[in-house]
Amino acid sequence: MSTYLETAVEIARDAGALLANLSERRIGYEMKGENDLVTAADRASEKLIVERLRTHFPSHSIVAEEGGGHDSGGAFCWHVDPLDGTTNFAHGFPMWNVTLALEQAGTMVAGVVFDPLRQEMFTAERGGGAYLNNRRMHVSGAQKLEDCLVASGFPTRRRHLNVNVHFYHQLAMATHGVRRGGSAALDLAYVACGRLEAFWEFGLNSWDMAAGMLLVTEAGGRCSDMHGGEASVRGAHLLADNGAVHGQMLEIFGEVFAGRYRVPIPQIQ
Repeated sequence: MSTYLETAVEIARDAGALLANLSERRIGYEMKGENDLVTAADRASEKLIVERLRTHFPSHSIVAEEGGGHDSGGAFCWHVDPLDGTTNFAHGFPMWNVTLALEQAGTMVAGVVFDPLRQEMFTAERGGGAYLNNRRMHVSGAQKLEDCLVASGFPTRRRHLNVNVHFYHQLAMATHGVRRGGSAALDLAYVACGRLEAFWEFGLNSWDMAAGMLLVTEAGGRCSDMHGGEASVRGAHLLADNGAVHGQMLEIFGEVFAGRYRVPIPQIQ
């Protein structure tokens, strides 16, 4: 394990412990936009993470959800979500995490997703594989979409304009089901360890998906955009899956983008 990943694991574990303690107190939240929550826990976790990263790697840039990062102009940049799943956290719904990823000159080289409630540490390094609590993990071996459990999400902002419900419906009809857990980083980690076969979403930020994309690819899966183009942490949408069903997912996406539906959306009578 590199110094970068080892440090990220240590920081994520400490931030997770802080969040777990705060979750027991059911602290309040504020609105930073329509339907978009922020809690004191987000800020406390980000403060801890950013301070620790700056101590260990003072020349590295940091992009953090709550704005506490800085741009050093160097080749290394950390993408930090101090509390992925804030709405879940604020309501006591047990699906949230801490996630950090390190980008070097445009390539993700290390990533961590830590779930403090289940004490599950997902880690990956470029070329070094992906692990869950230090045990090598791999994507699911499912070959057919009808044998898959998949996941997606919806944005907090401007959700009334989001088109994902059309994709959601078609995948719900073509698979065992679609899960909407509210934490993109955990959804991606679950694809990497085989609990889900695929995940897609529109409008994610870099800190939502940077670590998770590395987990998936290092676990043997595949990432692209929803048209099959190159995946990017700065892209408009993301598809991550076990690789075997990638073409089947893209086929359905292509139909929906073209306005064709295998299963019509039911009309209210």
